Amino acid sequence: MLAIGSLLGSALLAVPVTAHATATTTAAAPTAETAAAAAAGLDDPAKKEIAMKIVSSAENSSLDWKAQYKYIEDIDDGRGYTAGIIGFCSGTGDMLDLVEYYTQVKPGNVLARYLPALRRVDGTDSHAGLDPDFTKDWAKAAQDAEFKKAQDHERDRVYFNPSVQQGKSDGIGVLGQFIYYDAIVMHGDGTDSTSFRNIRKRALSKAKPPSQGGNETAYLNAFLDARVWAMKQEEAHSDTSRVDTAQRVFLKKGNLNLNTPLDWKVYGDSFHIG
Repeated sequence: MLAIGSLLGSALLAVPVTAHATATTTAAAPTAETAAAAAAGLDDPAKKEIAMKIVSSAENSSLDWKAQYKYIEDIDDGRGYTAGIIGFCSGTGDMLDLVEYYTQVKPGNVLARYLPALRRVDGTDSHAGLDPDFTKDWAKAAQDAEFKKAQDHERDRVYFNPSVQQGKSDGIGVLGQFIYYDAIVMHGDGTDSTSFRNIRKRALSKAKPPSQGGNETAYLNAFLDARVWAMKQEEAHSDTSRVDTAQRVFLKKGNLNLNTPLDWKVYGDSFHIG
């Protein structure tokens, strides 16, 4: 994944709700189900679990995202080693941030000795100072509960929380927040033209989000169009099926709350969440 700066997210918009009553009628109280649906965001634990599975289907061809803490390989995309539950990369800074954080909470861990090398290779695809034992030691670290917690922490801090916050600020629901999350996972939020913030800017030039009075479906289609454009700028990301046969499928069905059951395909593989 690309190293990420802070999202330029605005404060969440609070919308006052006024109950109306007449002498003869009273507004029905919302049911527990409708209240829960209205309150749920991608940060709802059940929705977050779905998000982790869908991203894992694209990143690891598996719904078992918790099996990916130990994952590490060089996928020849120019970012060095890609590893862990969200694809932390040795060449883009987020792997360095992760190992630095892990070392703060657990000094002397098995990966701490690689920090000088991770600093040197940041911004490159080099393995200098990492080979031959880094991949073996990563897998060893992944047996440590503290390293798993560190991966969760950095995933949320750098990717998940900013995308959900921006989505809520833009007035989009669970699916839209997931669409943001998947985009920031792949593209990061740097200053280049294919970063999350510039994909969003491209979408905003075509449609308004609900927070600006726009139609949610129209805006999300504009965002996905911009996302596909960004993916096609890089050979390693040119297969756009994670949009075309997954996110776009949910959107066409009007499933803005990302309710199960869900069926989709990524890179030709079929997936289902019941």
